Amino acid sequence: MQRICTSLAQHGFDVTLVGRKLSNSKPLEQQPFQQKRIYCFFDKGFLFYATYNICLFFWLLLRKAEIICAIDLDTILPCYFVSILKNKERVYDAHELFTEQKEIITRLPIHKVWLAIENFTVPKFKYGYTVSESVANELKARYKVEYAVIRNLPAKFPYVKKETMEKFIIYQGAVNEARGLENLIAAMMYVDAPLRIYGDGNIYNRVAELIKESKLGHKIFLKEKLSPQELQTITSTAYIGINLVEPLGLNQLYSLANKFFDYIQAGIPQLTMNFPEYKKINEQFEVAVLANTVEVNEIAEKLNLLLHDNVLYERLKANCLQAREVFHWQNEEKKLLDFYQRFSRTIDD
Repeated sequence: MQRICTSLAQHGFDVTLVGRKLSNSKPLEQQPFQQKRIYCFFDKGFLFYATYNICLFFWLLLRKAEIICAIDLDTILPCYFVSILKNKERVYDAHELFTEQKEIITRLPIHKVWLAIENFTVPKFKYGYTVSESVANELKARYKVEYAVIRNLPAKFPYVKKETMEKFIIYQGAVNEARGLENLIAAMMYVDAPLRIYGDGNIYNRVAELIKESKLGHKIFLKEKLSPQELQTITSTAYIGINLVEPLGLNQLYSLANKFFDYIQAGIPQLTMNFPEYKKINEQFEVAVLANTVEVNEIAEKLNLLLHDNVLYERLKANCLQAREVFHWQNEEKKLLDFYQRFSRTIDD
């Protein structure tokens, strides 16, 4: 969201990014756009979503805006109702196929609620964009909406060639369910390199406990999320990136994770999934070894392949250096600006 808001602000849009304030939220850093955090007494569950949506509704209702953009399904209701009451344009920014997340599809009552919200709102958002062609196609099939594809790519930064490199494996991003982390930890028993995990999420404590139970504390380093700048520096020094996703629900199958492109921009080969979006890009630029499952044996086998097959590794690394010239935000933001500039002309007309 910082990339999106910064690009819009730098090209003449007056942007306010609204989020929630947690008990452990770090102070906001100065940005070229306005920022607002809404405090909720509850941090998760139904009571959180209810109070946050109510607070967001009244906050939006009392603000001036020509365009109201809902970020994912958990903010769509207040954005929709305020846009109707104030007769303003609305946009849906779908970072994922929300109703197909593992945490939702495995809990039938919860799934029914979110699916009802999706059915009610998404057809009413004529304008929108999402992170992959697969998600855009699914939303079109479900709701007859034509959404643009704007991928969440990292900003391009200068590549510094590393003469010597410690062979460590990195996982960055959400420490959540369905990311294959439990099996990755088990696989590290058989992998000839250390693993560093940077991030937080709903299974962070479980991951920490698994590392302890497996007696792999000497080999697996777990640290909560870093600033984007710190993480970028560390990722650039890694040898292999990890992007595992369990095939549970269409959201996982159609995923196109930020970390996939972060590893490319850092110039490091990765182990990622043989899913449609990753496969498509890997056919264009072979930057990864693809995994068909998140089984322990396959993870260990393919990580050791990357560690010990120097010919394969150097080929993938060279392809990363080519791909990083294509898959970066300075290219992708052109689609974002085109979307909002055309959208703004529609409003003016």
